[in-house]
Amino acid sequence: MDIVTRFINYIKINTTTNRKNGSLGIMPSNPNETKLAKLLESELKELGLTNIKRRDNAITTAVLPSNSSKKLPKIAFFAHLDTSAEQTNDTKAQIHKFNGGEICLNKELNIYLKDESLKNYIGDEIITTDGTSLLGADDKAAIASIMNAVKYFVDNPKIEHGDVTVCFVPDEEQGLRGAKALDINEIDADFGYCLDCCEIGELIYENWNAGNAEVTFNGVSAHPMNAKGNLINSLLLAHKFISMLPSGEAPEYTENKEGYFWVKELSGNSAQTILKLDIREFDEKKYHERMKFLNELTNSLKKLWGDERISIDLSHRYKNVFNYLKSEDATPIKLAKKAFKNLNITPKIKPMRGGYDGSVISEKGIPCPNLFTGAHNFHSIYEFLPVSSLKASSNTVIEIIKLAANLEK
Repeated sequence: MDIVTRFINYIKINTTTNRKNGSLGIMPSNPNETKLAKLLESELKELGLTNIKRRDNAITTAVLPSNSSKKLPKIAFFAHLDTSAEQTNDTKAQIHKFNGGEICLNKELNIYLKDESLKNYIGDEIITTDGTSLLGADDKAAIASIMNAVKYFVDNPKIEHGDVTVCFVPDEEQGLRGAKALDINEIDADFGYCLDCCEIGELIYENWNAGNAEVTFNGVSAHPMNAKGNLINSLLLAHKFISMLPSGEAPEYTENKEGYFWVKELSGNSAQTILKLDIREFDEKKYHERMKFLNELTNSLKKLWGDERISIDLSHRYKNVFNYLKSEDATPIKLAKKAFKNLNITPKIKPMRGGYDGSVISEKGIPCPNLFTGAHNFHSIYEFLPVSSLKASSNTVIEIIKLAANLEK
């Protein structure tokens, strides 16, 4: 099976993450994630991998055993089964021979793909939808890439490699739930790679340190006719708190590695109001300073308003992968860059102003940069995947495994 056919087969299974089910703790949130996991389980068995395990929550793992007498690094590759919730329609894929200009996705609905980056793919084949759904290359291009790489080594048993673990997790698209549920003790790897970023050449090994704050403001309700001296409006207390946050340190004012406080949700009434904030910072020290600032601000307002008027709950969501890679000379980074060079792929190294499964997996003990899938416009009906980029993604996985065979421990 060629990689394009493999990808098309995977996107035919609608695995849109179900936020309602996820909020109820159901995993996988969409039963079709289990359907896709079962298909992958069957394909892994056909390929002859070992230690194949599909769990009730759809987390699926398998091992391509080492064929070397040397003690080589053990590598894991990760992808997620679900697609984002922006669109729930079934995917109707189209493959276009691109010769320039626009791509008509749906003539009847007058939907055209007009993207500046298309100019880089003249002469290529481009996979799109019919404009009524996501393509699902996030993250089924990754699954196809990994499975195609595994097949390459099965078909070429004389090419030396160490142990390679593949792992597919559910519900990345709602809080990295699958990665958080993963028992890392079941993954025997020295380091790993997620495949969950975009165009050809993207390599990510920095992302946010991410935290949450929930601030509760307790007022005193009163009827307006006798409110004077009695009413304490919790909504106004919340607004005073917000006004004390640093000016300009919000998502709409920041870029690159600039951190922020994001006032994300405010709900309540005069009696009680709850404020939810996201805290984001690349630098670990600055991240802890932001969390400390919120805690100290709350304590200061307790002294002003009284302990009963305000409380804060701070929690951590995920950490920066680079906290665990430590330096640019980390083995997984060096291998990825060398693979790019060998394949004549120009690296596009960028910090991710977000998180991915590798954020959680790295914290659990397997340092895990993020490799490109080749797709553009994730989470959009204009998502598209150049075939050459999909092949390059899989070739990168293959090249990393080959390069690791020169790193006897």
